[in-house]
Amino acid sequence: MGFRNATPIQQDAIPLILDKKDLIACAQTGTGKTGAYLLPIMNMIAGTEERHNNTLILAPTRELAQQIDLQVEALSYFTNISSLTVYGGGDGIAYEQQKRSMREGVDIIIATPGRLISHLSSGVLKLDQLQHLVLDEADRMLDMGFYDDIMRIVSYLPKERQTVMFSATMPPKIRKLAGNLLKHPEQINIAISKPAEGISQQVYMAYDEQKVPLLTEILKSGDYKSIIVFASTKEKVKNLGKVFRNLGLKAESFHSDLGQKEREEILLKFKNRQLPIIIGTDVLSRGIDVEGIDLVINFDVPHDAEDYVHRIGRTARAATKGTAITLVNSRDKRKLASIEKLIEKEIPRIAVPEHLANIPVSTEHKPASGSASHRPSSNPKRKFFKKKA
Repeated sequence: MGFRNATPIQQDAIPLILDKKDLIACAQTGTGKTGAYLLPIMNMIAGTEERHNNTLILAPTRELAQQIDLQVEALSYFTNISSLTVYGGGDGIAYEQQKRSMREGVDIIIATPGRLISHLSSGVLKLDQLQHLVLDEADRMLDMGFYDDIMRIVSYLPKERQTVMFSATMPPKIRKLAGNLLKHPEQINIAISKPAEGISQQVYMAYDEQKVPLLTEILKSGDYKSIIVFASTKEKVKNLGKVFRNLGLKAESFHSDLGQKEREEILLKFKNRQLPIIIGTDVLSRGIDVEGIDLVINFDVPHDAEDYVHRIGRTARAATKGTAITLVNSRDKRKLASIEKLIEKEIPRIAVPEHLANIPVSTEHKPASGSASHRPSSNPKRKFFKKKA
């Protein structure tokens, strides 16, 4: 596959996993973590004579599950290792195919928690001989409310097994989960990497009413071929899709209300350059691996600073260049400060064009009378609000 050297997470994790140690590793997307657990586990499977449902990999989204399965297929091409993806959203035929594969036995099962539980509850899937459990992007699974589902799945597994957990961040809730699942785990912490040097980061200080006109101007004036727009909620993603299409821009909203087939078609069109703009929530920031994205727009500032790094990391991949633009309203200044602290860099402020600065702003977004000016400064070097003397 053209790999020559192990990444830092692979150098640290592979020997521990081969030594059958439980492991909790903090490493972000793009560090080679999938190979860090797949290579040693597949190596152990290849040396096993008795084959059964050997390894379970849990992932937060179907897109990540599919991405992991593609890695399994590529790395196991010259072996007889088998894999199966299990996730919701498919039709009845797909469900029956999953059941048949489970009855026959498969080496590696990659699954999202919800659909896996339905197979376990029905008795179709037996995991009493499982050797390895991997939780990929454990922090995202907990953010999505999967804690109880994970614990229910674990109740079906043998107590004697190897458990490996990967997480981009290590908040207390992850340490609690690790304490419940892992035995005397080894720990690896690969510091979150800074955004690639090839990314031109920019910030516009803009009121909510200014965001759509500003975004429209950016998209229509720039020569961008492949664009991802991140928004904070599913409803906002849907609304932006309608707004863009009404403006004559070729864009699709990517969200959980779409069927599996629809989601796959949107991603395929985006990867094949048939669709220039895709709009989604943070699910996209970790579930999509496409080279050649030249613009990432944060319509809303992400809640966690680490998610900012994940989002803008979709561009400037493989030593290319790209642009990341973040629209910041008055409420999100603190989030912006956290991002700049994490990446140890002040992001350049770009002035909102003068003709957009005159857009009426609702009173709920204006600062209290006498405390601050109600219009963002046109000077990019000034603070968002200019205090009165």
